[in-house]
Amino acid sequence: MTATTALRGENLVLGYQRTTVVHGVAVSLRAGYVTALVGPNGSGKSTVLRSLARLHHLDDGEVRLDAGGAVAVDVAALSARDFARRVTLLAQSRPHPSGLEVRDVVGFGRHPHRRRFAGLTGADVAAIDRAMAITGIDAMARRGVDQLSGGELQRVWLATCLAQETGVVLLDEPTNHLDLRYQVETLDLMRDMAEVHGTAVGVVLHDLDHAASVADDVVLLHHGRVLAAGEPAEVLTSEHLSHAYGLPIDVTTDPGTGRVRVHPRGRHHGRTR
Repeated sequence: MTATTALRGENLVLGYQRTTVVHGVAVSLRAGYVTALVGPNGSGKSTVLRSLARLHHLDDGEVRLDAGGAVAVDVAALSARDFARRVTLLAQSRPHPSGLEVRDVVGFGRHPHRRRFAGLTGADVAAIDRAMAITGIDAMARRGVDQLSGGELQRVWLATCLAQETGVVLLDEPTNHLDLRYQVETLDLMRDMAEVHGTAVGVVLHDLDHAASVADDVVLLHHGRVLAAGEPAEVLTSEHLSHAYGLPIDVTTDPGTGRVRVHPRGRHHGRTR
């Protein structure tokens, strides 16, 4: 697959107050591909993702969006509505809506496309229906969100992102706090977004095996800098990961899938009982 770069950050310098935490990072998200940002706590993953979503001020560098033409657009020049029609973010911290039904929450994703106080159009209804079908939440459309489990609510928020119908979707630790089934379903949804819908997906992940299984491209951050970037097998090596995480990490290849598997070596590594 030949893909254009849908969103890219160049020479990103980011900080909090007077402390710089990201130093000259470059990251590109390609249409139809999943790009995973990985690294230890404090490495700058979520800060970089938030800067791509215009939610963190740039001390230096720029974020540019492919508008479908020859020249990319500086996202700072876009209105909030125009940007929201092109890029959406599923953040770690989300409001917990009360007194609303699932379909109403998914409908929030249509806000960049609607006039103020206007009702839903046929296009809005179709987008909501499609997002709910993709995420498998059709049957809970009229349930109150207060009645949902954490995994179910996560799928509702994913549907809200899909209903926004953007070319770029940013996800900050979307598998966090989910049980195994919902983790797998969320990873499958990411692949569907990229492969079926041609979306550029950027995702922060802590689980390195998840990154190896879902991502086409991996960016490994360490102390606010890019330690390695490329295909999973090129980035998720024993040398890179042991350096980044500060402990011995073995990396093997799964004979069935050909994907890398990550094996940290703790004090009890290798015990037989």
